[in-house]
Amino acid sequence: MSKLRIGIIGCGGIANGKHLPSLSKVQEAEIVAFCDIVVERAEDAKAKYGTSEAKVYTNYHELLSDPSIDVIHVCTPNDSHAEISIASMEAGKHVLCEKPMAKVAADARRMLETSQRTGKKLSIGYNNRFRSDSRYLKQLCSEGELGEIYYARAHAIRRRAVPTWGVFLDEEKQGGGPLIDIGTHALDLVLWMMDNYKPKAVLGRTYHKLSQTENAANAWGPWDPKEFTVEDSAFAMITMENGASIVIESSWALNTLDIDEAKVSLSGTKAGADMKNGLRINGEKNSRLYVNEIELNSGGVAFYDGASEDPAELEMRTWVDAVLNDKDVLVKPEQALVVSEILEAIYESARTGKAVYFD
Repeated sequence: MSKLRIGIIGCGGIANGKHLPSLSKVQEAEIVAFCDIVVERAEDAKAKYGTSEAKVYTNYHELLSDPSIDVIHVCTPNDSHAEISIASMEAGKHVLCEKPMAKVAADARRMLETSQRTGKKLSIGYNNRFRSDSRYLKQLCSEGELGEIYYARAHAIRRRAVPTWGVFLDEEKQGGGPLIDIGTHALDLVLWMMDNYKPKAVLGRTYHKLSQTENAANAWGPWDPKEFTVEDSAFAMITMENGASIVIESSWALNTLDIDEAKVSLSGTKAGADMKNGLRINGEKNSRLYVNEIELNSGGVAFYDGASEDPAELEMRTWVDAVLNDKDVLVKPEQALVVSEILEAIYESARTGKAVYFD
């Protein structure tokens, strides 16, 4: 197989903002099918990114019936991730599904089971793992530079940046607001850095405070409070089986100037690290405290390669390479499932006012 033949299901914002432009730069891939319930979106995507013989569909089952398609990218609202991903794997396709893995954890579990049963690769679009700072910090963590990481914070805070397009404000379609949208990225990064996927308990709260503001200042224009059915912010404490603690904070609208998105802060027995003002490593050496600021934006750092590549392009290149050469995917579905289980537990804890414990 010289080139992967890829089909895109869902030709909206995330497809056009990340998947399509990045895939178009991967020589080993060609985009041969486009599906969307709005046919004009699929036709526009084909015109920009498709091969000359690429086909357009409004029914994804018809797309999946084409045996020449190797890979499906699922870029639809959260509530259809599982349905489409499972059908795609059953049809013999490998799947890259956008984050979060699914609207509910039970569906994410079915996705993992289908991948294991069919032997088809499944990965989830946690693209922030491919940033240069994330990759460098992960390397430090893997080499034990921070020691045992026993406390971490997952940051996903916007001051006023509520996505007012599509179905982002629709709880039925999405399953939640900033927690499941951007908090999921920060939580994925924390668990990955810690290499800790065994949660014990969660205590969380969600808020619907600023969502009811009329004519609110917002990066993408004011929202309609009647359509804002998801939380505007969510916070939680997560304890792990090994005793580690994680705090996650997420918001689309919050009265704060402490703004960070898809960032982490880590505290270990040997050193700490954070991404809040670039990548900083802190610790103690020779009885003195130190802070090292790591420069990753101009050619990388000594002995570290690849800082200059766009994270989305690297994500697609890594995924295509995994499929073509039968390698392990970087974002494993087993890991993404734990993210979904924790998110669901936070929402459940917020709903009941009680801690949620894992078996």
